[in-house]
Amino acid sequence: QVHLVESGGGLVQAGGSLRLSCAASGLTISNYAMGWFRQAPGKEREFVSTINWTGRTTYYGDSAKGRFTISRDNAKNTVYLQMNSLKPEDTAVYYCAADRGPYGSSRIDDYDYWGQGTQVTISS
Repeated sequence: QVHLVESGGGLVQAGGSLRLSCAASGLTISNYAMGWFRQAPGKEREFVSTINWTGRTTYYGDSAKGRFTISRDNAKNTVYLQMNSLKPEDTAVYYCAADRGPYGSSRIDDYDYWGQGTQVTISS
């Protein structure tokens, strides 16, 4: 059974940083592109970032560019999202997802497995 477990969320002040982790079990992430999405209350789920199989190619949503960095450690079967210069509008539940395709995608429907999410709250 596949599990993606996010951790590292919490409450921080604007301008601060958080590092989210996504630990996978039941699948080998080196065979998957991985992505991060987020969903704020009353809003649709939004693409944040994706990373390809090897980790050499990354893409970011407009809200994440220049502030967030996605990375992966295939040996640890874990994906990370380093978030810096956080803003109150970054407040959301952050989800990790796995895509069987090699390249990664910004489309929710391209992902095969999802975690339960971790809450990130940024105070002003």
